[in-house]
Amino acid sequence: MTEKFDVVAAGSAATDGVVPATPRNIPHRGGPPNPGSAAMMAQFPGSVLRSDVVWGETTVVIKTDAVTGIMQWLRDDPAQRYDYLSDVTAVEYRDFDQPIEVVWHLRSLPFRRFLRVKTQLAKDAPLRVPSVWGIWKAADWMERECYDMFGIAFDGHPDLRRILMWEQYKEGYPLRKDFPLRGRFSRAEQLRQALSQNPEAKYSMDELSIADAFEDLPEEMRKRLGAGERTGE
Repeated sequence: MTEKFDVVAAGSAATDGVVPATPRNIPHRGGPPNPGSAAMMAQFPGSVLRSDVVWGETTVVIKTDAVTGIMQWLRDDPAQRYDYLSDVTAVEYRDFDQPIEVVWHLRSLPFRRFLRVKTQLAKDAPLRVPSVWGIWKAADWMERECYDMFGIAFDGHPDLRRILMWEQYKEGYPLRKDFPLRGRFSRAEQLRQALSQNPEAKYSMDELSIADAFEDLPEEMRKRLGAGERTGE
């Protein structure tokens, strides 16, 4: 790598002259919110559903169709500068009527701030949300893991496929509440499927160049590779 970059000192963008420090004796609920939440409400009126402060951390719930615009603004606005996406995950509650939440953890290193952003997906509709891969490339594997474990599709992701389970995995999404602890199939069927797999088939031609494994790949994956799609991690 020859491209130079500037090292960001945490808190270096603070203009009030106060050096950011780890807060202590914070209340369970309440306390000063992240200034980004109020700015977000002003910038995107009607797109922010609510904002809460719990143990000193601000959580903002936004509409799903506003994800791309708000995330882009959080990264690019000079007063926000959330340049580090540290996590993408999801939460499903026991109550079936509760929507599934997609959660992004954002850090602004220049301002030394943390912000949790959520959006909610109804279970009786396709679980789809815009990908933020175009904003933070770090979203790549985290969105794949979220898709693999919860079945949430991230629209716009360049290579959305399973990352922990193999592509031919047929039992569903292991972190969903309705997923049985022992799997959907019997132990005998799980063993039969495991033994029948070609271990080389979970890799793409581009990754291993193993011609013998091509016919064992799923039809949908063979079509993608046949069309020239590049895959790999």
